[in-house]
Amino acid sequence: MRTWDPRIEEMPQDELKKLQYRLLKTLVYRLYSFSPFYHDRMRDEGVHPDDIKSLEDARKLPFMTKRDLRDNYPDRIFTASRDELVRYHVSSGTTGKPTVVGYTSHDLDLWTTSLARSLTACGLGRGDVIQVSYGYGLFTGGLGLHYGAERIGATVVPTSVGNTERQIELMQDLGVTAIACTPSYLIHIGEVAEKMGVSLRNDTDLRVGILGAEPWSAQMRDRIANQLGIRAYDIYGTSELSGPMFCECSEQQGIHIWGDIALTEIVDPDSGEPLESGEKGELVFTILQKEALPMIRYRTGDITSLEVATCACGRTHPRIGRIQGRVDDMLIIRGINVFPSQIEHALLTIPEVGQHFQIVVDRKGALDTLLVRVEVGRDAFSDKITDLMSIKETVAHRLKNTLNVNVGVELVEPGSLPRFEGKAKRVIDRRVL
Repeated sequence: MRTWDPRIEEMPQDELKKLQYRLLKTLVYRLYSFSPFYHDRMRDEGVHPDDIKSLEDARKLPFMTKRDLRDNYPDRIFTASRDELVRYHVSSGTTGKPTVVGYTSHDLDLWTTSLARSLTACGLGRGDVIQVSYGYGLFTGGLGLHYGAERIGATVVPTSVGNTERQIELMQDLGVTAIACTPSYLIHIGEVAEKMGVSLRNDTDLRVGILGAEPWSAQMRDRIANQLGIRAYDIYGTSELSGPMFCECSEQQGIHIWGDIALTEIVDPDSGEPLESGEKGELVFTILQKEALPMIRYRTGDITSLEVATCACGRTHPRIGRIQGRVDDMLIIRGINVFPSQIEHALLTIPEVGQHFQIVVDRKGALDTLLVRVEVGRDAFSDKITDLMSIKETVAHRLKNTLNVNVGVELVEPGSLPRFEGKAKRVIDRRVL
C-alpha cells in the first residue's frame, strides 16, 4: 500500500491529536490577536485562547457559516494582505454575491499536499496519465486536481469540461489511466464513447475515476464499475476549505480527512451539539494551517458521519462517510452550487416577471438539467409570441449570468403556479442518484 507521507499518514493517533492541539492553539491565538472578525466573535462568545486547554475545548469556539463569508464580501475576513495573496477562487453564494477565497503560497502548497496524499491513496502516482475534466478558472476543481496530480509525478491532461468527443480521442491517444470529473460527466463520456464505437473498458487504459462535486450514490459507483470498467473513488472538498482536498483510499471505507490539515466534527444540525463517532449529523471543519482565509468550526451544511478508528489501509486519520444530503436548500447542478435564493434574487431584477417561480431539477441521460418555471407579470402578459420570447431570453440570460450554469426557462400564466401557506416548496428534484 503506497502512501505519500507515511510519517504523517500513519502517525499514531495519540501523537496526531497532540499535533492537532498544537496547531489549533497556535491558530486560535493568531486569529484572536490579528483578526478583528475572530476577535470580536470569540469575545462575544465569552471565550479566550487561554480557555483552549485541550483538543475537546475546540467546542467552546463559535461556529462560522457561509453567511459570514457573504456578509464580509469580498475579503474582510482575510488575514493575509493583498501582496501576500497569489490566487483567488470564487464560488456561488446564497444571493447575488459569490464567495471569494484567497490563497497564499503556503495555502496552495497545503492544498496540493492534501491532494497528493489523496491521489496516492487511490493508487495513483508516477507513470499515470490523469485527465482533469473538472472546470478550470474560478471553480476550484480543475486547478486543484491539476497541481495535486503533478505533485505525485503523474502526467496531466487539462481538458476541463466539454468537447466530449475530443476528450475521448485524447483519452485513447495519450493513454489516460485516470480521470477526475463529476460522476454524471463520466457517465456521459461513456455514453458518447459508445455512440463513437469506443469502449472505455476495452479501447482505453482508463482504470480510475476521481469523482465528486455533486451528490452520487453507491449504486452509481456500481454502474460505473459494471458498465465502464472503472474503479470510482469519492473526493470531497468545498471552496471555503480550499477546494477538493480529501479522498477515499483503496479500501473505500470512507473519505480520509488529514488530521494535520483539518479538525473534523459532526454536530447536531439543530442544536450544534457534538455527536459521537458513527452518528449522522452536520460536518464541521476547522482548517488548522490556512493563512489567507482561516476557517474555525465552519458548518459545511453537509450531512455525514465520522469514523475515527484506524483504517485497514494503515492510515490513522479520521474518515467521513458518503455525503447523505444537505441541511439547507442548496442544489448541486453539474458541480455548480445553486441556491433557490439566487434564482429569486435574479428574477426580482426583471420587471416583466412575477415573484412566483418553481425549480425543476432532472437528469437527462447522465447530465443534470435545471428548469425554472416563472409567472409572467400581469402587465407584461401578452398573446404576442415575440414579446414572450423576448422575456424568456432575458430571464435565461440573467439566470445564466447569476448561476454560471445553463438554465431552461418556461414562462407560465399569472396565478398558475402553486401557492403555499407555510414555507414555499419551490424545488422539484426528479433525479435518481
